[in-house]
Amino acid sequence: MADRVRLAIVVAEFNYDVTYLMLQKALEHARFLGAEVTYVAKVPGTYDMPIAVKELLAKDDVDAVAAIGAVIQGETKHDEVVAQQTARKLMDLSVDYGKPVGMGIIGPGANRMQALERAEEYARRAVEATIKLARRVSQLRTAKYSGTTLYIE
Repeated sequence: MADRVRLAIVVAEFNYDVTYLMLQKALEHARFLGAEVTYVAKVPGTYDMPIAVKELLAKDDVDAVAAIGAVIQGETKHDEVVAQQTARKLMDLSVDYGKPVGMGIIGPGANRMQALERAEEYARRAVEATIKLARRVSQLRTAKYSGTTLYIE
């Protein structure tokens, strides 16, 4: 991978009033950062993300994946289970495939108004962190120690 990161985005359709806005901001920020968005994959909900992320990570034209979703608090602890299990699996996939998976998932514990207020920030931060990490991982893979400390930044 050169400096241009090939980024895929997985976006949850559940709470689409929030995630649609997040997707637009993610696409805009990826372009601003010079990344090439190769795929946008929609999934029914945040909990459904790992299988789509896995398929994208297996592709040669994907260097990293940003996961975009909103888990809104309900009357039970369902939002906590969804967010925690999804986060754990996305982290595992990132390590297993050696490619960054950025997490732009609002929640758990957020209400709809809080999610809307955070949509742009979470989308941008997820894309930025994913792209930065993809570039740094690429540098790490080609770095060779020769007696002087190497800084990967």
